[in-house]
Amino acid sequence: MRLVNEGLAFLLELLALAVLAYWGFKTGHGIAPKLVFGIGAPVLAAVLWGLFAAPRATVSLPLAGVLLVKAVVFGAAVAALVATGHVVLAVVFAVVVVANVAYLTVTRAPAKRSRPAAE
Repeated sequence: MRLVNEGLAFLLELLALAVLAYWGFKTGHGIAPKLVFGIGAPVLAAVLWGLFAAPRATVSLPLAGVLLVKAVVFGAAVAALVATGHVVLAVVFAVVVVANVAYLTVTRAPAKRSRPAAE
């Protein structure tokens, strides 16, 4: 079950990036703003994720910090769905994300606590 949820987590992360790109290309008026938002929003989200929320993140944050970054990225994707008129998809996406993050947070925590400290 955990492996399925890890795969779902990766899929949700990719979907968040795709939604942010979709929002950016729909939001901008003119080619330059569309490119800036359509490429910039998912790149910014990916950089934040890689630095702070990925399993092998560059910067190690406490759990609360990781959850905050995830909330910002996934929250932006939900807001982007709402802004583009996909309210039902936004609600479904949010519910699946919350369930997945909660499950993985609970199941990952014991594994991290039981690891011996690095010397």
